[in-house]
Parts: sequence; structure tokens; C-alpha cells
Amino acid sequence: MKKKLIVFISVLCLYQMANANTIHSTDSVIVRSGSIQPDADNAGLILPKGFGALIVTSAYGKPRHIAVTPEGYLYVKLAQPFNGNGIYLLKDKNGDGKIDDAIGFGNYGGTGIALKDGYLYASSDENVYRYKLNNQHEVTNPNDPDEIIHGLLNRREHESKSITLDNNGNIYVNIGAYSNACQVQDRVPGSPGMKPCPILDSAGGIWQFKANQMHQTYGDGVRYATGLRNVVGLDWNTQTNSLFVMQHGRDQLHDNWPKLFTVQQSAELPAECMYEIHKGDNAGWPYIYYDQIQHKKILAPEYGGDGKKTAGEDAINPIMAFPGHLAPDGLLFYTGNMFPEKYKHGAFIAFHGSWNRAPLPQEGYYVVFVPFKDGKPTGEWEVFANGFAGKPPITSARNAHRPCGLAQGPDGSLYVTDDNKGAIYRIIYTGK
Repeated sequence: MKKKLIVFISVLCLYQMANANTIHSTDSVIVRSGSIQPDADNAGLILPKGFGALIVTSAYGKPRHIAVTPEGYLYVKLAQPFNGNGIYLLKDKNGDGKIDDAIGFGNYGGTGIALKDGYLYASSDENVYRYKLNNQHEVTNPNDPDEIIHGLLNRREHESKSITLDNNGNIYVNIGAYSNACQVQDRVPGSPGMKPCPILDSAGGIWQFKANQMHQTYGDGVRYATGLRNVVGLDWNTQTNSLFVMQHGRDQLHDNWPKLFTVQQSAELPAECMYEIHKGDNAGWPYIYYDQIQHKKILAPEYGGDGKKTAGEDAINPIMAFPGHLAPDGLLFYTGNMFPEKYKHGAFIAFHGSWNRAPLPQEGYYVVFVPFKDGKPTGEWEVFANGFAGKPPITSARNAHRPCGLAQGPDGSLYVTDDNKGAIYRIIYTGK
């Protein structure tokens, strides 16, 4: 009896060890989180204790947003086509964590990409397309996608059309404002703001469309929220069943209004804001901005503000505010089981990095974490992954790795894209 028990326990242990290393397998890809090893230097990143990182590839253009299938395939959207392809399906066939197979399609650049209910959704700067997936989550119509939305405004400023989907058949699209502060003359010192701001009829907000309806235009969609200067990072929070967005705050307070703002104030203000969005919400751009130091909504100088006057009583408040000009380009609510419990349902944000914080050092170029409980932040934000731009001080973004897109792997690992140097990072928890 004892011998049989020993044999049974041995077989059970071997089975558990095998399954601990295998998350999912198909004929074409095997994802073994237990066999993945971080790069020797953690890909140059500074991470909390117990985490490691590796670069899975840096060979396919400049990836913006990213989506991961249950098999561990990566779909990446490129800012501009690389070798004629604006989307790549990347595979790790041997399970070592590095990409060794790639299929390109889609001859357009852009930012948005998402997986939902058997389809891959991807956006250019004017249109949104849909591709049918097979049982292995591979695209079946790479050369003939469904066009679900077309004719979205693109004035070559804040042009990226980021996307996310809810669980009720809707897709949400950011349409950024083609302006800094809706001045009569954009970015010209002393130029007043237009009131009402005519940009808000077709930009400066989030539009909602049907995910399964073809050839939609503005008239078929709903202006879900307004008063948002530009949103690149957005995600549907399945715990709260609501939309969360990261807004890029306005620029050039001192440049345009030197008598009202010092260069130091202009470097720190206004806040980059996280909002929870519901239908009909107004975040207040261009008439107000949020001052994270005073913790107040402030009347914009283009509309008579002096840096102290408050306004925007009808505008929603942010649920979290960050220093100015960090450029939040990715947002992800973590639902995986690999990371420690404190990360469950919290938000990761990819900050692309600043260009206009002089005379202060440039800032950002990192991924931060915001703890959540019951759909609300429970504490201060913290830098989770740093070192993308090398050692501080950062004087120029030209040679820096710049975080942009975020995605969660089927094993709970975190993927981060870099749209400047082209790297795709994978962050894992080793416990060591």
C-alpha cells in the first residue's frame, strides 16, 4: 500500500510540475511561463523585488498598442507600416520568450488594436477595421478586413485613434483635439480661446460605435464624452463595467501667458488625469485644466483665468492626477494571477515621456502602478518599471526607449511596447 501511495504522489508531483510550466499549447505555439527567464540585466529596467524583464523582440518597426491572444500570440499595431505591414502577428514557437515567427498584414499605420469575441480590431488615424479570427486566434481575412468606422477627423495633431471595447457590443474611439487650447491662433502667445470651442463637435472626446456594424460615420456614433483634449491610453474596467481614460493635459502655459505663469509652473502644470467616464460626461477642456498642486479645476488663461480662478462646476473630477507633460499613452487594468495580490484589479499606466518640462529635467519614460479596490484608487501611484530612457537626467527623447502600449499575457505577464526604438518588453514575476 505504501509503495502504491509513493508512486501516486510521484506521478502527481510530475503532473503538477508539467502543468506549472505550461499555460496553454496549440500545434503552433507553446507558452511556458515557468521556462521564461529574464534577460541578464532585466532588459535594462528597474523593477520591484521579485520581478524580471526580457525584450521579446525589437525587429518589427515602431509598435504602438498591443493585444495578446490566449495562446500567447502578440498582435502589434505599428505607428507606420514596416516592410509594407502595419500589423504584425508575432509568435514564440519554442517557448523561450523570444519571438521567432512573424506574419505581417494591413498596409496602414496607426495606434489602436484590440481582441474581442472572435475578432481583431485595429485602427488607422481615420478608420477602424475588424478581422475575423479562427479557433487559434489567427486572422482569416488579412487582405480584406471589415471597415466598421470611417472618415474620422485627422488634422495631424493628436491624430491617433485609440480603441477599447465593452461587454455589450460597443467600441470606444478617442478623437483627439487638433489644438492645444482652442485658441483663435493655435499656440500663439496671447491669442484668446474660441467660445464655444468649435472643435468639440467632432473631436476632443470619446465616441461610441457598434462593434459589429459596417461603414459607420460620425452620424452613426454617439459622442460618449467631451472635453478631453487627447486620450491615447484607455481601457474598459470589467470590475466596474465602465470606461477609464488617461488625458494628455495642455501645453505652454508660460510660453503663451508669461505674465501669469513661471517656467517652473509651466513645467509641472497642468496634471495628466485619469478619469472614469460615463455617457454624457464633460471633462472641461479647453475651458479648464486640473491643477494637481492646488487640487482644483482652474479656469484656462485663454478664457480669462489667472492660474487661481476656479471654474468647471459642470465638469467631472479626475480620480487620479499626475505631474504635467508625462504623456500617458497606455492604460491596463490588471486581472492576472502571476503578480502578487496587491496588483489585482489595479491600473498600469505607460508614460511616454515629456518634451517640454524645461528648465526641469524631462520626466516620464516609465510604467506606473495605481492600486485599486472596489473600482477606486486606494493609495498613491508608484513607479513600477523605470530605466527605459537610461539613467537620469533625461535631456532628449531621441535615443530613449519610450513606453506606449500595455497588454496582459495569458499567464499574467505584462507586455510593454516602445514606439521609439521598437522594443517589446515582457515583465514577469519570479519571486526571486
